[in-house]
Amino acid sequence: MSKQTGYADVNGLRMYYELHGSGGTPLLLLHGGLFNIELQFGALLPGLAERRQVIATDFQGHGYTNDIDRPLGTVGLASDVVGLLKELDVPQVDLFGFSVGGAVALYLAIKHPELVRKAVISSVPFSTEGERPENAAVGEMKVEMIAGTPMEAEYLAKSPHPDLEHLQTLLTKLGGYDRGTAGWTDDDIRGIAAPTLITVGDCDAVKLDHAVRFLQLRGGDVNGDFTGVPTSQLAVLPGTTHFNGLSRTNLVHDVVTTFLDAD
Repeated sequence: MSKQTGYADVNGLRMYYELHGSGGTPLLLLHGGLFNIELQFGALLPGLAERRQVIATDFQGHGYTNDIDRPLGTVGLASDVVGLLKELDVPQVDLFGFSVGGAVALYLAIKHPELVRKAVISSVPFSTEGERPENAAVGEMKVEMIAGTPMEAEYLAKSPHPDLEHLQTLLTKLGGYDRGTAGWTDDDIRGIAAPTLITVGDCDAVKLDHAVRFLQLRGGDVNGDFTGVPTSQLAVLPGTTHFNGLSRTNLVHDVVTTFLDAD
């Protein structure tokens, strides 16, 4: 599998990206908070890039991309992605975003429909109503809480500023991610032009009834034998938490590629 790496100068960032494979509408991978390309998608990448080009990027303060004096939030990260696609001269993509990356994918599908052919939105609610109460604990994360984890190791190995002080700054920013925003309305979700695949773990940070509501707003939850299979779909991954949301590699690969390849 061919792989190119590079940096794009976007919004004050040196934004790291990778290009894998070739063919078709490019698939843009958007990782979750505290993760990076390798941690989130490393096991999936070879299969995803077998028959299509895959673009993957590290968000602000994650992986090989530097942090800047700016809060972490969906609007800013989405602006970075738009800038990256412009830099790469890519007019349209399929999206696969997890958690924070899912929030960015959802924003792009609503606010930049011209950029998005299809969207896979994983493990993120479209409004605060879909969050479990335990999610509030993320706002109080300290570096000691992730000591010895792959997230700490990858941060110290790859970050342009590889020290615990900068890691704590990142944790604090993630704790305040999109704080005070209510999310999207039902009409916003109904109005998305791109076919949408929602994925969620059965013991995820997102409530299952919220994921079903998400599907219903996208035209799903019907008897497909009589009405046809809707273009927007839902996959509930068994035995799956938020932290290991994409760890069932074969299952996730099948679900995602089947959706992307469908007419």
